[in-house]
Formats: sequence, C-alpha cells, structure tokens
Amino acid sequence: MMDETLTCDVLILGSGGAGLMAALHAYDTDPQLHIVLVAKGLVGKSGCTRLVQGGFNAVLHPADSVELHFRDTIRGGQFLNNQELAWELVTGAPRVIHELETKVGCFFDRGPDGRIHQKPFAGQSFDRTVHRGDLTGIEIVSRLHDQLFARGITFLDETRAVALVPALAGDRIAGVLLVDQRSGRFTLARAKVVVLATGGGPRMYKYSAPALEKTGDGYALAYRAGAVLIDMEMMQFHPTGLLAGASRLSGMVLEEGLRGAGGRLYNAQGERFMARYDPERLERSTRDVVARASYLEIMAGRGTPAGGVLLDVSHLGAEFVRRSFPGMVRRCAEVGYDLTRGPVEVTPTAHFHMGGVKIDRHCRCNLPGLLVAGEDAGGIHGANRLGGNGVADSTVFGARAGETAAALCAELPLATVDLAAARVAQEAALRPLGREGENPFALRDALQTVMWERVGLVRDAAGLRVALATLAELAERAERTGVRGGPRWNLAWQQALDVQNLVLVARLTAAAALYREESRGSHYRRDFPARDDARWLVNVHQQQQGTAERIWDEPVALTRLRPESEVAVR
Repeated sequence: MMDETLTCDVLILGSGGAGLMAALHAYDTDPQLHIVLVAKGLVGKSGCTRLVQGGFNAVLHPADSVELHFRDTIRGGQFLNNQELAWELVTGAPRVIHELETKVGCFFDRGPDGRIHQKPFAGQSFDRTVHRGDLTGIEIVSRLHDQLFARGITFLDETRAVALVPALAGDRIAGVLLVDQRSGRFTLARAKVVVLATGGGPRMYKYSAPALEKTGDGYALAYRAGAVLIDMEMMQFHPTGLLAGASRLSGMVLEEGLRGAGGRLYNAQGERFMARYDPERLERSTRDVVARASYLEIMAGRGTPAGGVLLDVSHLGAEFVRRSFPGMVRRCAEVGYDLTRGPVEVTPTAHFHMGGVKIDRHCRCNLPGLLVAGEDAGGIHGANRLGGNGVADSTVFGARAGETAAALCAELPLATVDLAAARVAQEAALRPLGREGENPFALRDALQTVMWERVGLVRDAAGLRVALATLAELAERAERTGVRGGPRWNLAWQQALDVQNLVLVARLTAAAALYREESRGSHYRRDFPARDDARWLVNVHQQQQGTAERIWDEPVALTRLRPESEVAVR
C-alpha cells in the first residue's frame, strides 16, 4: 500500500541543468500547469551541472559559425552522432546563452571589449566556450533555482525514483513510484508527462567524476520500462581527474580549460608524452585521445607510483593560474597540491555517458508519456563529447523537453496507473530491509574494480566476456542484498538500490562494448584497433522485451555531413 499519492501535470526527475530548464520552460509555456520537480539530492545543491567548471559552447563571435561548431561536434563524435540532434544543439546554444543572461540572470565573464569572453577547449576549431571563471555550473544552476523558486514550482528534495509506472492500459507511462529517503515513505505520483533528467552513471568505475548520487538511475528506470537505449558502450573518460588517494575528491575533474590554456602532461620520466599520440594538437587533442594516452603511459610503467601522470600549468605563471582557475586552485589545495607552483597528479576518470535513451528532436522516446533530456538521452554526442557541449546539451534539450511537455499536457488526460505494477516495484525495493544478505558497499567496490579493469579505456573480447560473467554474478548478488534497520534515512538501503541500478547499466555498457567490434572515439578495442566505417557506422541499440534483452544495430543517418568527404549533405 502506498503511503501517499500525488497528482500533477508534469513530473520532472532530476534537478540539474536539464531538469531545471525543463521546469522553467514548461511553466513559462503554460503557467497554469502543476509542475513537480524531484531531486535525489537537494534541488540547486546537487547534480552534475553544478559541478561544471569549464563552460558552455555557443557560437557568439562573428568569425565563428554554427556550421563550424556542428562540424567540430560531428568530428569529435566520429560521425556516430544523430546529426539532427547535434544541429539542434549548436543552433540552440546561442539562444540559451542569451536567455541565461537576460532572463535567468546568469553572469558570464566578459573581455575588455565588453563581449562575453570565450576560452579555448580541446577538439574545437574556435574559442567558443562561455564561462564564469572555472565554476560555470554553479552560476547556471543557482540562477535557474532562483527563477523556479520565484515561480512556485513544487520541489521534492532527497527523493528517489524507484520505477516508471505504466498506465493500466499499457499504452504509456502514467506516473512514477517515489521514495522519500529521509522518511522512507513511498509516493505514487501520477502525471500527464514524465521528464527523465536524472544524469549519468559513471559511478560504476573506480575513478569517476560525477556527483555521488549519479548511479545510472535514469538509464535503469527507462530500460526496465521498455525504452530503447543506444550507444551505451560510449563512456567518456576525462583525461585529468585529480588523484588524491582515498579522498572522495579522487576522480574529480581538473577542468579542460587548464589544457586549453597551455597546460602540459608529463609521465613520471618527465616526458611530455602527448607528442607520441597527437603531435599536432598535443594536450589539446580530444578527450578520448588524451585520456587513452595517459592510461597507456600508466599501463606501460611510466606512471607515478600512485598510478597517475602529471599535469603542470606552473609555466603559465602563478598569478594567471590563480586568476583564471580559482576553483581548481582551491580544489588542489584541499588535498595538498599547489596548482600555481608545480605539477599535480591526475588520472583518467569516468566522466560522461554518450549513450542513453534514444530520443527525437522533441525529446520523445519510444514510450509515450516519457520525455528524456540531458545525459539520460543518447545520440547527441556520438562516440565522444566535446568539452563544453555537455551543459549546452542539458540546457538546450531541457528547454525543449519543457516546451514539449507543456504541449503534450494540452492534449493528454491523466491516465489510470497500473497499481499492481507499482506494488511489485515497491515490494522489490523494500526487500533488502531487515534481512541478512550481501553487503551493498562490497558489491559496489567489486563492480567498480571489474569495470575499471575490463570495461575501461582499453577493451578486448576476452576481458569483456570476463566482465559480463562477473556482472551476471554481481546482478544475482545485488538481488540478495541485506541491510539492517528500517527505511527511514537508511543509507545502506539506498546503496543497495543504487547498486542494482549500477550493475544493470554496467551490463548494458559491457554488452554494447563487446558487440561493437571496432575502435571509435571513447570506445577502444585493442583486438579491433581501427575505425571501420564500412561495417560499424551504426548505432548499437538495446531494449528489454519481457524477460529477453535484445541488442542490434541500425545505420547512422548521415543527414548533413558524410565522413568520406565531410561535405555538407544539405
């Protein structure tokens, strides 16, 4: 029996850039809508957008163009992108920057000429990254939160989504089963439209950059409900995650602007090793190339004793570094490094999932009633996301999801939810409580180890098969977790629910990585080291159908740019 029920027009899961923009645009499209925004953490104080340091790519300078930004995005994604979604991204980004400044109230850095300052980021042919120092995400999220607070949007803090609930007729998503982590009470929320914007799931890796609550919930919720996911093998590893021992700061990103400004990477032997991997672009190569180069140096025995490489910006001058990267200086100082004066140990860190739910340009997926935006959606970035395109993605498509949600609410009545399905999901979620069983924290550690070693930056068939066998075992063990105490503010119980989602997303990632027998972007197979456009210019699809798990591929639609000539199609 549910503890509470809730009825609304639009239910938004996630309070990062995508969720906040969805709420803002849904409200501004129709202020009569009842909008509820659900956050696993605290609204405005959690999520990955808040952690964005570097900035937001947008074409603002007269010498730049959306065509050039589009070309950079497709090249970076190695032509695996959905080109219509990528076009929406690059054409929508300038509009959103204008909105954030003039309507939301964001303050971005400006140059001496009064224009918004745009700095260089790797993989781009023009300096187009808008920023607020090196803490851009905090600026955007804080101002969006203020706007929503002023509009009277309903916030549910520290509340997790347990399951997407279908309509009794089985023809759409009709609501979400929620649990308040503080009280342990369940709520069955009915909605005309659900927006999924929970963020990614790289926490399944030993070193990872996202907020602690980002455990693949959105992918898992959508997959269990029957959504089609694409390109889950494409996990981006950021080249410069802080290496800080057992500290929670280990894996946290040192922003890309450090390399864009001229930062250098060295191995333990003092070699500037990027000359071996991309002698033209060096440290300003794309993230996949730099991260893999660092990993290979470490694996070849040329890493530091702690298992990293060295990032050095001291040659740029202490005052410049302090003025340009105050957040990074403070982050390094917290674990004993002086970024302004010497090198800092870094390691590749799991950062962003390019894969996700397959959507169209209106954020619709194959499940009516469900919209998807931000990192939960796949296809925009292809095989590798350019730095600075992430927060642009979240805000551009978050806005689109909000507008689509408002339009759908004008057409759709509330559907009757499948109460039996909600009860099954509630019973499954409660199962670990008060029983002896597997330790969820130990399972998490085992998961992170196998994913780092077998499904990380360099993969092969033998390792992936070992990983899949291990993950199948971990999935069974995750169903047998046991925790002491009741549901009220029980962190071990929440970890048990997290692990179930993490293991599922890990299995999807490993299966897709085994399926794609080539190397492309962030996906590198040592047994298939070449990119193969003749066979693998395809998107890998995955879907749960009943108890079966289906995997297949479909050709990429080259609607605007072709790899053989890189000439615009139209």
